[in-house]
Amino acid sequence: MSDLPRRRLLDQFGASPTFIAEGCRLQGDLETRGPLVLSGSLEGKGRIGGAVSISVGARWHGDVHAKSGVIAGEVIGNVTIEEKLEIGATAVIRGSITARSLAIANGAVIDGDIAVTGTQPVVKFDEKRSASGP
Repeated sequence: MSDLPRRRLLDQFGASPTFIAEGCRLQGDLETRGPLVLSGSLEGKGRIGGAVSISVGARWHGDVHAKSGVIAGEVIGNVTIEEKLEIGATAVIRGSITARSLAIANGAVIDGDIAVTGTQPVVKFDEKRSASGP
């Protein structure tokens, strides 16, 4: 077992994410090669080549497909994540969720089916820090 501290998915975004700022509204399908941080609102389908972060107060209306993700805002549409998905206490998801592994904070609202494609059970947790970071 590694001696390195376990980090939240949000801490692992790496360099050069695409940002959609708070107050910004985007309509249309979106495709990125790397990570995306959504703090505003987006209406359309998304194919994200890296991690997706949907911040508290952000809204996504449409289907989302990403490598990994952290959701603290609202998604109205289906969410498909190839690896790990972390759902924060402030999240509201109205649509089906598919992910290899899933962690859900107490307080999150999910109105739809959940499918976990990996062997790990769904992790439930209490949010201990804000969704915006440490």
